[in-house]
Amino acid sequence: MAKTIDITIPDLGDFADVEVIEVLVSAGDTVEREGGLITVETDKASMDIPSPENGVVEKLTVAVGDKVSTGDVIGQLTIEVSDTVVITPALDDAPPSEAVSTEVPPEMTDEPESAPPGSGGRQTLVVPDIGDFEEVDVIEVHVAPGDSIEVEGSLVTLETDKAAMDVPATVAGTVNEVLVKVGDKVSAGSPVAVVEVEASATAADSGAQQQEAPKAAPQAATRPTAPETEAAQPSGAPARLPAIDEAGFAKAHASPSVRKLARELGVDLVQVKGTGLKNRILHDDLKAFVKAILTGQVAGPAAAPALPKVPAVDFAKFGDVDVQPLTRIQKISGPRLQASWINLPHVTQHDLADITDLESRRQQLKGPAKERGISLTPLAFIMKACVSALQEYPRVNSSLSEDGESLVFKKYVHLGFAADTEQGLVVPVIRDADKKDVYEIAQELGELSALAREGKLKADQLQGACFTISSLGGIGGTAFTPIVNAPEVAILGVSRASMQPVWNGSEFEPRLMLPLSFSYDHRVIDGAQAVRFTTYLGERLTDVDALLQAIP
Repeated sequence: MAKTIDITIPDLGDFADVEVIEVLVSAGDTVEREGGLITVETDKASMDIPSPENGVVEKLTVAVGDKVSTGDVIGQLTIEVSDTVVITPALDDAPPSEAVSTEVPPEMTDEPESAPPGSGGRQTLVVPDIGDFEEVDVIEVHVAPGDSIEVEGSLVTLETDKAAMDVPATVAGTVNEVLVKVGDKVSAGSPVAVVEVEASATAADSGAQQQEAPKAAPQAATRPTAPETEAAQPSGAPARLPAIDEAGFAKAHASPSVRKLARELGVDLVQVKGTGLKNRILHDDLKAFVKAILTGQVAGPAAAPALPKVPAVDFAKFGDVDVQPLTRIQKISGPRLQASWINLPHVTQHDLADITDLESRRQQLKGPAKERGISLTPLAFIMKACVSALQEYPRVNSSLSEDGESLVFKKYVHLGFAADTEQGLVVPVIRDADKKDVYEIAQELGELSALAREGKLKADQLQGACFTISSLGGIGGTAFTPIVNAPEVAILGVSRASMQPVWNGSEFEPRLMLPLSFSYDHRVIDGAQAVRFTTYLGERLTDVDALLQAIP
């Protein structure tokens, strides 16, 4: 039987009265679950509002320019629901011959296909909010149909360019169906598995699932519906369309679903003229551009010149070789580092900081700190000094705006640090470092480093850094040029400290000197600002009492 349900706006976080910039469907259209219905835009991003179920759009009550908030009803959707169930008594209650099929009145069949968490029944588990990451690789599947799972049990493992993370079960039960496999790409809200939920699942599990699903829904909706993609995909399109200019693509005024479709078709959005509100590129604009290119009405632009390739060499002809594949993190992070090196004009300022007194004091405090379970490393003091330097020189704690016309100054201090793991370097983030003392920073350093080595860092522990520190002091070296972790504008490299003769005005005396290598984006920071920053940082490292001062 058919049933009409309201279409409501899912959780939009802290945003309210968000503007509708595009309506993707009309009354009478058939839509799939998670297919985009409308596109809304906040001051930070645009997102598609997804269909809650498969069905037919009965009506939409919003138009371009309207304002919507979480929970607003924007239309109605007609869906199909079953009007019969088969009731089979348990063997203890009746003989097998007495099992009956009972017709249930239509008014009693309003229960949705997926039962609410914690109440028993079948439920689809989805990828939770994973921050800014989309199209993340599934690298391992931990369950199979028939498996029993517990709350927080791992379903699959995902890997971004920064770390691997597990997707946990939010309910206990039996796996009915696994919806992904190794090699698939998923985003927040993507379905992972169908689980037959145990009726004894706790109310706490239910609350956690209800909080997670709405948060993920808007991001999941960035995927275009299958019919739309197939309709827009002309035969042979990828081979005849121009190469994508990634820098321009990021600046194009288009919704997530349009960007997704453009990537699938190989369309450079920089070349597409938008006809939507504020010249926004719509789906129809994208399709018209593809049609014009393929019919010869518009000449495709010449591909941007590529960097010269390194000559290919058959090393085996010179002797025995052993070919080993790069780790997944290396494969993904490599192009990002190359992009940063090519696009950012790097300059590195080298300096020395006297940490003689700091190290002497640290050695005195190491024992008591260890009794508290804290490893008081030099990096904790360096990070504390960086907090002061970033507050003194806020330009180093900024980022260039997307259009390159202004600077975004951050009023928070989240510090990233490079952690060496078997899979490659990852950068965990200590959030609100300006609100933590040296001991709290040291404790969090140890905890995040351990999670990084185990591959158990969560998405929110890898995002939001304002400034990164790469410390090689435990290994060695005298200086190096770290690559800026864009969109940050600077990074600090730390090498091994060594005893050096320093002139004090009357004689040379041995001092423990720490090499600092400060790489920066020359578009934002000039040489004078850079040397002032490292000089100030060195001064802070000599003031041990200030570094140890507790946060009020």
